[in-house]
Amino acid sequence: MPALQLVLDSLPVLLQGMVLTVKFALWSMAFGLVIGLVVALMGIGKNRLLGAIARCYVSVMRGTPLLVQIFVVYYGLPGIGIALEPTPAGVLTLSLNVGAYLSESMRGAILGIPRGQWMAAYSLGLTPAQTLRYVVGPQALRLAVPSLSNSLISLIKDTSLVSVITVTELLRTTQEVIAATYQPLPLYLAAAALYWVLSTLLSVGQRLLERRLALPGRH
Repeated sequence: MPALQLVLDSLPVLLQGMVLTVKFALWSMAFGLVIGLVVALMGIGKNRLLGAIARCYVSVMRGTPLLVQIFVVYYGLPGIGIALEPTPAGVLTLSLNVGAYLSESMRGAILGIPRGQWMAAYSLGLTPAQTLRYVVGPQALRLAVPSLSNSLISLIKDTSLVSVITVTELLRTTQEVIAATYQPLPLYLAAAALYWVLSTLLSVGQRLLERRLALPGRH
């Protein structure tokens, strides 16, 4: 079977795998944002214990390979009585991993807002939580958008690693088609092209969002 015809015939199946990859990444990103925000607030708070826990968490997650983290969660946790199905295990691992990176992005963005903004909000009677929500948070979001978008693009590609625990995303789907057709090169190239398309679309969306959130005169 010609390579092009093989790719065209396999495209519907590969597209289904791509849709699952997007869903997987979005779920992981959503949970990662929650984790990242909590860890960022722990890191900038005045409680030294919470700050130390946040720094330790970020150090471990950023200092160990994602593939090893996947193996620890999926194959290691059952040893202490915590057994997860492949999909929840993959989402949990990716969420914990990306959460560490997002926490640093958010922490940097929050600390990048001038201290005078906090003081001005306090002078108006706002609490620290209200100041963060209504004054500092929206400004920090503008600063964090490029980093958050880059994390999502990286997450799309990182989902390929969960194929090792039989999660049926794009790469795993491609491998199943290859097992039936014995044509690895065109199918792996097709999968790479789909990952590239997803990354390109997200990059375009990132630029549009940056323009929308840009301050007047900074387009």
